[in-house]
Amino acid sequence: MTVKARANLCPAAAEATISTEEDKTRPDTKEPSLHRRILEEVEGKILSGEWPPGHRIPFEHELTEQYQCSRMTVNKAITDLVKRGLIERRRKSGSYVTHPHAQSAVLEIHDIRLEVESLGLPYRYERRTRVDRPAKAADRRLMELGESARLAEISALHFAGSQPFCLEDRLINLAAVPEVTDESFDAIAPGAWLMSRVPWSAAEHRIRAVGADSRTAGFLAIAPGTPCLVVERRTWSGGIYITHVRLTYPGEKHELVAEFAPTHPK
Repeated sequence: MTVKARANLCPAAAEATISTEEDKTRPDTKEPSLHRRILEEVEGKILSGEWPPGHRIPFEHELTEQYQCSRMTVNKAITDLVKRGLIERRRKSGSYVTHPHAQSAVLEIHDIRLEVESLGLPYRYERRTRVDRPAKAADRRLMELGESARLAEISALHFAGSQPFCLEDRLINLAAVPEVTDESFDAIAPGAWLMSRVPWSAAEHRIRAVGADSRTAGFLAIAPGTPCLVVERRTWSGGIYITHVRLTYPGEKHELVAEFAPTHPK
């Protein structure tokens, strides 16, 4: 069976059209432009970060007064934003800005920056720690290395807007990529750096769910025990392991997608 991976990052839903008797009392030329204005202004505040994830947006009657329009015009704009995944309605509580929810292909080696930017949010990278050290016994088993092997160990955070999006913990085989010794990774994420410089021939993904430990919870600004999605990947070139990375996402904000097709017998 062959597997074709596909990234599908929060596709925008088609705009809904709602027709009501109340709206028909207003001029036809005004309704679409007013609906569009409300939608774009609310969307702009969300994407700019002025209204961060979890922020309660004004109630519909408040927006009706602000824009001097019908309740159904406001409802139509909010419904469209719900369909786009930017807002969620909570019963008896109101409407709130959603947390980013990204999808990525199971078998692709992808750039986290592109995941974030596809959500319409600004991306930021922050290297937390970097050390070159001898490989431990567990590292040598994991990457099939000799006793004298040395590794670069890097921990970094990727942000979507003001919120932590992904924690990256990476090991790089210095014998396979000696130029890593001179790279601090202050300005560029190690994954993006490796993809642009080191050809790879094969990779292995392992995917699991875990509860956030205290370290992970601190980095991702979540409560200890929060469900997280962990993607572990080993990558090698010509039979030599290059890197092992563990990417940890808050579970409610990420999912993995793949397309499968049967292999036809020859």
